[in-house]
Amino acid sequence: MRTVYLDNNATTMVAREVLEEMLPFFHDYYGNPSSMHSFGGQVGRKLTEARQKVASLIGADPEEIIFTSCGTESDNTAIMSALANNPGKNHIITSRVEHPAVKVLCEHLAQKGYRVTALSVDTEGKLDMDEYEASLTPDTAIVSIMWANNETGVIFPVEEAARLARERGICFHTDAVQAVGKIPIDMKSNTIDMLSLSGHKLHAPKGVGVLYIRKGTRFSPFLIGGHQEKGRRGGTENVPGIIALGKACELAAANMGKENTHVRALRDRLETELLNAIPQSRVNGTRNERLPNTTNISFEFIEGESILLLMDQYGICASSGSACTSGSLQPSHVLRAMGVPYTMSHGSVRFSLSVYNTDEDIDLVVKELPPIIEKLRVLSPYWATTQGACATA
Repeated sequence: MRTVYLDNNATTMVAREVLEEMLPFFHDYYGNPSSMHSFGGQVGRKLTEARQKVASLIGADPEEIIFTSCGTESDNTAIMSALANNPGKNHIITSRVEHPAVKVLCEHLAQKGYRVTALSVDTEGKLDMDEYEASLTPDTAIVSIMWANNETGVIFPVEEAARLARERGICFHTDAVQAVGKIPIDMKSNTIDMLSLSGHKLHAPKGVGVLYIRKGTRFSPFLIGGHQEKGRRGGTENVPGIIALGKACELAAANMGKENTHVRALRDRLETELLNAIPQSRVNGTRNERLPNTTNISFEFIEGESILLLMDQYGICASSGSACTSGSLQPSHVLRAMGVPYTMSHGSVRFSLSVYNTDEDIDLVVKELPPIIEKLRVLSPYWATTQGACATA
């Protein structure tokens, strides 16, 4: 049975070209890039090349790139740095739909005495910009708002939000983990101070990420130790991971057009055919300003976990919008923030595609998912109740 992988917002396959690029640095070229000898020096030069490739993808200068272990480290570093550099300020602005890397950190900081404003979103998952502007105060140390939501794909106006923050002298950070490589980003054309990205979301391996820091932004290191990353992040570099990320960024730049044509077309066909075939289903989030690879669809009166388990029998991989897979009976915090009805939010499934998906992948899902939904609804007491009520009416 072949695998139809539609869970790319969770993690991606390491591209073949990326794997080939990194393999020699596990065995043949294993020198420490900080060493004085030429064996290590050649590795250092490859790190410089990788840094240039990452910078090129997001329109940054190479010296603005710090390599980290993951997006979570980058997010934590950005927020904690801003707080350290603004000791007289006690206010953090974020949104109600952030990834846990930001959301849980802000909740932790609130317990430590910081005042946190979590901005609302509307029923389409769009940010309330009036609330945002009203929340900016002289006491605000940092704003941290994601560029694109990992569950719905909804894109936030972070460039405008950063401009408003800059006008008030407030540091602005964006978690762009889901956005980088899928939509064009040019850091020279905006005023965002810090940006996070993660390798395993764009066909590089797990264990490598980046924090972009705009020139002139005050910064305090999170990991303190050696002189690596110009003293901004201590610890011997993850050489194979960094070189892999550089190659992945190079591929992402080359595939940007395909992401916004081929992938978008596959996503739209999947979405349209499922909505047409399955009654009482809906897309969560705006259909316009969103990533080209993501759709979040709710199927009323059934559990997302059950859908995933049955799809898995056909080799179809996706994610549930519900947190039930982590042992919680509560729907996703993103869907709750959007006000998605309880009977819909529990039965949500996120499909996230990549440039490696095919029409045949979509054909299989469109063939197998409608009978799965029908089978689960027959077993659902809620569905039986509503059908009875409709028949009576």
